[in-house]
Amino acid sequence: MEIVSAGLTDVGRKRSNNQDHFTCLNDIGLYLVADGMGGHAAGEVASETAVNVISDFVRDALEEEDGAPFPSSTRMDHYQEILVTSVHLANQTISSLSADNPVYEGMGTTLSGMLIRGDQACLVHVGDSRVYRLRGDDLRILTTDHSWVNEQLRRNIITAEEARTHRLRNVITRALGHKMDLEVDSFVEPIESGDVFLICSDGLNSMIEDEEIRRVLAENGEDPRAVCRLLIDRANAAGGDDNVTLVVVRVEKN
Repeated sequence: MEIVSAGLTDVGRKRSNNQDHFTCLNDIGLYLVADGMGGHAAGEVASETAVNVISDFVRDALEEEDGAPFPSSTRMDHYQEILVTSVHLANQTISSLSADNPVYEGMGTTLSGMLIRGDQACLVHVGDSRVYRLRGDDLRILTTDHSWVNEQLRRNIITAEEARTHRLRNVITRALGHKMDLEVDSFVEPIESGDVFLICSDGLNSMIEDEEIRRVLAENGEDPRAVCRLLIDRANAAGGDDNVTLVVVRVEKN
C-alpha cells in the first residue's frame, strides 16, 4: 500500500489563536484532526492532548504486536478496538486535566481520524469535524456531525440553508473532555486504489460548499499538500471565520 499525505492548519481571519491540532503518521497509517474549545488557550491544550495521547497509544499497541506498518487486514475489529480505546483514554486525560486545573475547566475537543491497515480504514469520530472520501468523482461525507443543528436537520425541523447560518450552528453535542462515558462513532471503510480522504475541522466546511471541496480534491488529489493549501486559501477568502485544519490522504495500491 502506497500512501501520500499532508496536513496543514491555519488560524483563519477572525481568531487570534489556533486551537486545532493534527497529525499525519504514514509509518503506522494514523491520521487525526482535533478542534479544541475553551478559553485561556484551554481548547488548544485539549486538542493537542487528544492528538498526542491517541498517537502514542496506537503506536505502542501496534509496535507491541508486530511492528509492521501495513499487515494483512484480517483483524480489523481488533484495530478498531485499539483506536476506540485510545480515544477513550484521551477523553479521560482531558477530563482529568480539566478537573484538576480551574483554568482548563470546561475545555474539550472534537476528534476525527482514521487508522489504515491493509486495504481498509478504521475511522473514529466525535463532534463536528469531518472525514470525506473522494472516489472517482464521487465525494461522500463518511462521518455524521454531532451538533444541535445537524440533529434538527435530520429531523426535517430546519433546512440545509437554515443550518448553514443558524445562530446555534456551532453547538456540538459530543466532545472529548465533557463526559467520562463518551460515545465514539467507529466503523470500517474499504479502500480502493486512488481514494482520497480528507479530514477537516469545521472551519473548512462552514466556509465553503461540499461541491467546491469536491472540485479541489478531484483536480488536485494527487498532490495532498496542494489540496491543503488551496482549500485553506478558499476558506479564508470566504471569510475565514474559524481555524482551518486539514489532513489529506491519497492511497494507491502497489
